Amino acid sequence: MKKFLLAGIALSATLAMASVASAQIKLGVAGPLTGPNAAFGAQLKNGVDQAVEDINAAGGILGQKIQVFLGDDVSDPKQGVSVANKFVGDGVKFVVGHFNSGVTIPASEVYQENGMLVITPSATNPRLTERNMWNVFRTCGRDDQQGAVAADYIAKNYQGKKVAVVHDKTTYGQGLADETRKAMNAKGIKEVLYEGVNTGEKDFSALVSKIKAAGADVVYWGGLHTEGGLIVRQMRDQGVKAPMMSGDGITSDEFATIGGPGVEGTLMTFPPDPRKRPEAKAVVAKFEAKKFNPEAYTLYSYAAVQVIQQAAVKANSLDPKKVAETMKSGMVFKTVIGDLSYDKKGDITRPDYTMYVWKKQGDKITYVEMN
Repeated sequence: MKKFLLAGIALSATLAMASVASAQIKLGVAGPLTGPNAAFGAQLKNGVDQAVEDINAAGGILGQKIQVFLGDDVSDPKQGVSVANKFVGDGVKFVVGHFNSGVTIPASEVYQENGMLVITPSATNPRLTERNMWNVFRTCGRDDQQGAVAADYIAKNYQGKKVAVVHDKTTYGQGLADETRKAMNAKGIKEVLYEGVNTGEKDFSALVSKIKAAGADVVYWGGLHTEGGLIVRQMRDQGVKAPMMSGDGITSDEFATIGGPGVEGTLMTFPPDPRKRPEAKAVVAKFEAKKFNPEAYTLYSYAAVQVIQQAAVKANSLDPKKVAETMKSGMVFKTVIGDLSYDKKGDITRPDYTMYVWKKQGDKITYVEMN
């Protein structure tokens, strides 16, 4: 009888250990994996995949390995909500994404209702973190910060000149344009043109005619790289030489592919290039070995997984609410994009934008940080 009892205890212990070993942390990564913004979706996916590979190789989080679930929202808010609901059904507890502010905001409400933590590498609209939600974070900055940097540059370099402001009517694009416009107006610079276009448009000849008629010396673009590149190309085709200025939404080498040689001289706000940080050196080498350029939000996505991992370890819990409380505690996270800490809203506490210019580097035009 005693032997059977001991055997039963041993079997129970073995099954319990096997259960712990096979337990997995379900992490969703959501963004435009297809469609015109797929270059950004690839950044999010590859950043998360590499972080998960590295963390799992080191033993996972609290002894559990991470399992990744993909969600393609094609930059569409309705599809983003569908992805969020699918993640709920899959049992996902942590989400890195989405890419677009207009998608992240409605999706985050689904995550909150279902006890899930979301950390976006790229959604910059201020409203995302102004809604008093426990579960929303970002590793990037905000458009009011980005707009202030753009307005400072305009005030210093285009005082007395004509500034046109164009946006794509989205939460991100119009939000960024409006923040820049507001900061610019506060410095005494009034735009000569304020115009919205639709995402997916291909023919911007009417817009370019308005820019030309307004005599704009610089065109501020609130939107993404696809439409931005087409606008620059068509401006040059119609003889408009004014440079474009934009934000983080054009941070893809595809901008130059779409816009052609005329993108040279384009100005852009983005954080200091994370690929150049000493903390990122080893990870960047891994991406390069895989023939992937970890530009723009790749390392911001990698950092998002690092933040979740470090907060879970500190909290000694995989409960998203406890992890979120730890993230808002003032804890400093060591990441590939540098040290990060969070305020009570879920925003990072460091200022995070500088100016870039698109210029010829070797055989291609790309973005280079200005000194």
